[in-house]
Formats: sequence, structure tokens, C-alpha cells
Amino acid sequence: MPQDAPTPVDFWFDPLCPWAWITSRWILEVEKLRPIEVRWHVMSLAVLNEDKDVPEEYRKGLADAWKPVRVCIAAEQKYGAEALGRLYTELGTRRHHEKQKFDRAYFEAALTAAGLDPALADAADSTAYDEAVRASHQDGIDRVGQEVGTPVIEVEGSAFFGPVVSPIPRGEAAAKLWDGVVAVASTDGFFELKRTRTREPIFD
Repeated sequence: MPQDAPTPVDFWFDPLCPWAWITSRWILEVEKLRPIEVRWHVMSLAVLNEDKDVPEEYRKGLADAWKPVRVCIAAEQKYGAEALGRLYTELGTRRHHEKQKFDRAYFEAALTAAGLDPALADAADSTAYDEAVRASHQDGIDRVGQEVGTPVIEVEGSAFFGPVVSPIPRGEAAAKLWDGVVAVASTDGFFELKRTRTREPIFD
């Protein structure tokens, strides 16, 4: 890697998760202020929780969770990983800001806005992409272990879940958080730092 090349940062997301959405907008803020380049990957809350004892209400909420990750994988297979970032932005904006449902119109609009073939919306209801979804998910999970959620981030060999934060840190606050997170995550033997969430996701 050239000395002045940006540091790759791998980011695993599920479009369903509002907390991952906030973290993704934060990492894009960081990208403006630190020499990093985000590389996007799919993970799946449906896969993560399929064998876990979770509340029934939460499991019902996962009923449509396969749809967006299938569409993301279909887009990645057709256009390459670079397309994922654009598509995630369009999916997330419609889902978390505009509260749209995971129906065909939603996927077609997001794909079109991202400059991708709207016919990829067919993937939402096709199990043909499930093996690739599972493989991408497992790639991220293998770096951090099972007791996590989305997102998963890896930078220079250090992988971690989160950070979980609300609202979205902007500007220098985003960069400051990044510096701290990387310092903590790269510390040998460090495993956990957590406190109870006291607010809902704030997307502004």
C-alpha cells in the first residue's frame, strides 16, 4: 500500500438496524477528516438471531429482514462492492428517515437513486442470495465473535462491534470519537466498554 494511501476500514451493516445507520453516517463524517476509506459489507440480523432466544416481538420485527440484505448482495454481485455504499445510503434514508416499508417500490426507488438496476428488487423475495448473505455475515462475525450485533468494523486488524451512539457525531466530534475507538480497539486484551442506552436513535 502506498504510504499516502487511505487506511481501509471494513464496515458490516444490516439496513434494518437504526443504530448501524447512525454509525454508518458517523464513519462517513470520519472519512472527511481522517485518511480512511470505508469498504461496505453485508451482515444480517436475521442470521445472527435465528438460533437465539429473543423476544417474540423482536423476532416478528425480523420477518422482513432478509429482503434488504438480499438486494444488497444482488447489487454487490452485479456491480461490485463499491455500489454497496451508495445503495445503503438510499435504503437507509428511506427506511430510517422516511419510515418506508420494505416493499417493491421502496427497493426500486433506492436502486434507481443509487444508479443501479431497479430490477434487482426481485432479489428481495429470492432465496438464491441467502448463501452469499450468510457468507458475508459470517466473515464479519468471525472477526468479533457471536455476542455482538451490527455494525461490525475492522481497521488494521482490530475489529469491534459499534460504536453505538446517538445522535450522529459530526465534524471534529466524529473524528475525536474515531481516534478514541481505534485506540481502545487496538489495545491488546481489551474486550468490552458498555453502558445502558438512555435515548432512542436520533438521525439528525
